[in-house]
Amino acid sequence: MSNQQVLEEKKYNKWIVILSVAIPLAVAALFGVNLRKMGFDVEPLTFLPPIYAAINAVTALVLVLAFLAIKKKKVSLHEGLMKFAIILSVLFLVMYVAYHMTSDSTKFGGEGPIAYVYYFILITHIILSIVIIPFVLITYVRAITNNIERHKKIAKITFPMWLYVAITGVVVYVMISPYYA
Repeated sequence: MSNQQVLEEKKYNKWIVILSVAIPLAVAALFGVNLRKMGFDVEPLTFLPPIYAAINAVTALVLVLAFLAIKKKKVSLHEGLMKFAIILSVLFLVMYVAYHMTSDSTKFGGEGPIAYVYYFILITHIILSIVIIPFVLITYVRAITNNIERHKKIAKITFPMWLYVAITGVVVYVMISPYYA
C-alpha cells in the first residue's frame, strides 16, 4: 500500500465515523417520532413496507450479481452494481423512516416457536444493519482509493453481512405482513 493510498483513506475516516454513528442515531430518533401523534395532518404511508421489502430483495440480488461480476473480473460492472446497492440501501432507509414517522408500528402476532424465530431474525437483522454501515463505508473507500488488496479483505466480511441484512429484511417483512392493519 502506498503512502498516497494511506493518506487518501485517512481523508475519509472522519466521515466514516460520523456516518456510522449519525445514521443509526438519526434512525432511532426518527423511529420514535410519529408525526400524526404530534398533531400533523399527514397520511400514514402504509403502502411503503412492501416497497422497501422489495428494495431489500433487489439489494440482495444486486449484491450477488456484483459478487459474480467481480469473480469474472468485470470490474466496471461490479463497481456500478455496488454503487446501485448503496443507493438502494439509502432509498430503503428513507422509506423505512418515512413509514415509521407516519404510521403506528405493527406488532408481530405469531405465537410459540415461530415468535422465537421471528424475533431472532429481527434482532440479528437490526444489530447487523447497524454494524454493516462502517463496513460498507470502509469497503467503498478502499475501492475508490484503489486500495484493492485491503478492499478484498474487508469485502469478504462486508458481503455476507450485507447480504444477510438484505435477505432478513425481506424475511421480517414476509413474517410480519399478515399483521399489518
